[in-house]
Amino acid sequence: MQTLILVPTTLERQVLEPLVTPALGRDGVVELCGFGSVAAAARTSLLVARHHPERVVLVGIAGRLDERLALAGAYRFQQVACFGIGVGSRDDFIPAGTLGWLQWPGDAADGSPAIGDAIACATDGIATPRADLLLTACAASATADDVLARKLAFPTAVAEDMEGFAVAFACRLAGVPCEIVRGISNTAGDRDQSRWQTKAALEAAGELAAQVIAEAS
Repeated sequence: MQTLILVPTTLERQVLEPLVTPALGRDGVVELCGFGSVAAAARTSLLVARHHPERVVLVGIAGRLDERLALAGAYRFQQVACFGIGVGSRDDFIPAGTLGWLQWPGDAADGSPAIGDAIACATDGIATPRADLLLTACAASATADDVLARKLAFPTAVAEDMEGFAVAFACRLAGVPCEIVRGISNTAGDRDQSRWQTKAALEAAGELAAQVIAEAS
């Protein structure tokens, strides 16, 4: 199965590529999708059109919103949602879906489905551990108040990133299954990087992603 591995940044790629490449075989490729939702959406669309993959796997780091997720652990997420598209900010934020707005209404002409605030990820197979909802935002949480606002809007969210929803959105429009694997580098809202476990989180993510890739090979 031809697999496209997407990684947001060069720093992440340096650790992840050696870990996932052996599982890819001849048909797989590792590419940068860019940092943040705008770059990730645009690059994913371009790369899917260029490589015509049978599936996409986004791999990188994330901050935990729920302490049941282990620092330096890695998880494959069952769904991804978008924080920031809607009305208001912080505690006053209302997601678009709550307001009755779809982010994409669907198009019968090209077969693309309607898309709201959340997208299910492809999680077939036995590779574990798994987590439920990953929340994508344009800016990472800087404080505990930021975390609280996100949890108020999406109570089941357990981690946050900045690219997942964008990548999943582009894949859904293209009809390509998307997996998301994230290593937990830090607690969301904690900006003291001396407490982060970035390298260990990336290594865990790379190992889990390699299992996910091997399952369908």
